[in-house]
Amino acid sequence: MLSRIMSGSIRNLDREYDCTVRLLDDTEYTCTIQRDAKGQYLFDLICHHLNLLEKDYFGIRYVDPDKQRHWLEVTKCIAKQMKSQPPFTMCLRVKFYPPDPAALKEEITRYLVFLQIKRDLYHGRLLCKTSDAAMLAAFILQAEIGDYDPGKHPEGYSSKFQFFPKHSEKLERRISDIHKTELIGQTPETSELNFLQKAQMLETYGVDPHPCKDVSGNPAFLAFTPFGFVVLQGNKRVHFLKWNEVTKLKFEGKIFHIYANQKEDKKIILTYFAPTPEACKHLWKCGVENQAFYKLEKSSQVRTVSSSNLFFKGSRFRYSGRVAKEVMEQSAKIKREPPEIHRAGLVPSRSCPSITHGPRLTSVPRTRRRAVHISIMEGLESLRDSAHSTPVRSVSHGDSFMPRSRSLATNASEGSAVISDEAYSPSDSVLPTPVAEHSLELAVARQVNGTPCSIEEEKESEAGTPSVGEAGDLTDSRAAVEGAGGASSLSEVEQVNKFVLSVLRLLLVTIGLLFVLLLLLIVLTESDLDVAFLRDIRQTPEFEQFHYEYFCPLRRWFACKLRWAGSLLINK
Repeated sequence: MLSRIMSGSIRNLDREYDCTVRLLDDTEYTCTIQRDAKGQYLFDLICHHLNLLEKDYFGIRYVDPDKQRHWLEVTKCIAKQMKSQPPFTMCLRVKFYPPDPAALKEEITRYLVFLQIKRDLYHGRLLCKTSDAAMLAAFILQAEIGDYDPGKHPEGYSSKFQFFPKHSEKLERRISDIHKTELIGQTPETSELNFLQKAQMLETYGVDPHPCKDVSGNPAFLAFTPFGFVVLQGNKRVHFLKWNEVTKLKFEGKIFHIYANQKEDKKIILTYFAPTPEACKHLWKCGVENQAFYKLEKSSQVRTVSSSNLFFKGSRFRYSGRVAKEVMEQSAKIKREPPEIHRAGLVPSRSCPSITHGPRLTSVPRTRRRAVHISIMEGLESLRDSAHSTPVRSVSHGDSFMPRSRSLATNASEGSAVISDEAYSPSDSVLPTPVAEHSLELAVARQVNGTPCSIEEEKESEAGTPSVGEAGDLTDSRAAVEGAGGASSLSEVEQVNKFVLSVLRLLLVTIGLLFVLLLLLIVLTESDLDVAFLRDIRQTPEFEQFHYEYFCPLRRWFACKLRWAGSLLINK
């Protein structure tokens, strides 16, 4: 009896496993779920734990053993999606940023979105001018420590906390001044709402950057926002396509294509190279989901999307869930007492360490500082003159992404025609989100990689989420060769190769169809299968005429030829 109980307990343990989900406030939620549980079950558990009803904006992210990020698919089994062994570790994050955070019905939803954007600000994904950065940081201070109190907040109190990747003493003083004078009396709810409304106006609101390379081999970041598809290069938005302009997203291996129709029926194709095929597929799936969520009117309009060519299946994916318009309509129907919110104080944590733990402004490594590189404007000109099918559109308010001393840095690098041979890594960036306007050296350092140095991925080792330097390593030599030599209009040799492959595919498919038809014809004419379907076909006048006038003479001709060939072989 005891052995049966023990064996039953072992079998139950085999059917269960532990999951730990790191929440937006850095707390962890651990649960035990069945091995065949789907992603929706875990997601519902977390939303119930948070008392969250407007949950369609959120998702669960995990990282596979190859350090590639994924969004947990709610319709599939969790254990089959995870390539690692349990226990599993994941993160709750905002998956679809609300187009208007102020329109969210419940305060708990706004608070969680606030935590996500605060995280984006710290990790350098939300780029802004110094004045905007100071205001955003002051809103965070007011929301999390309340009104300024000389007894509790000594001189330099804001320097104990780091709101951005790096920032200067001048910015710290500006943050303190705004907090002391302009925000007195604001409740946490009001400060969080003001923070969201301010962040919403920035061009990089909702950006979750995917590191890639353009057709000229220059590093770039691709992202999907509530308003459309964005390409960032050199801390500047070089492409923006509204969702109603994007007609198709496609990937082939490490190559990602965006097809769009702009004004006056202008068709464009953008081509980028991801570091790995897995990263490219993840980029494609994110794009498909974002386009369906923000563009469609109803979830019933969602269709399965394929990345395939004409004759090959390729990858197929379907967004499952409600779209933005349906989410807003459903939120308007919520009628309950607002749930209690337990706000975390602004204390040094894994995601927001104290500035005293590290230098405020890290200098560029000397070997990088000596590297010769192309300035941002030169990089844009080289892209415009390349074989890329779409001209680069400058952004009129791109100054919000660049320091005022950028012109000095540009002049300093005029005449440079060589890109540094050192490996590119976004995690090597050293410039803060708010620009230290007085530092020429930092302005020059910003140009080292020619990419949005401030756009860094989170470093969430506790949650199993690597930084961009790990998960998005762009030093793959093959990707560099493809990026440098590729273009949206392929070379003549590649076009010929593609044409030959297409012809061969068509030929193979045609031969396959003919072979299937031949087998069906033989079954109809030569077999004795008494199946209703076959019997009905055999009894039709057309089939009988074909059988006696064409098939029988052809069969006799083949038999005659075979006997003739056999006699020749025997005589020899």
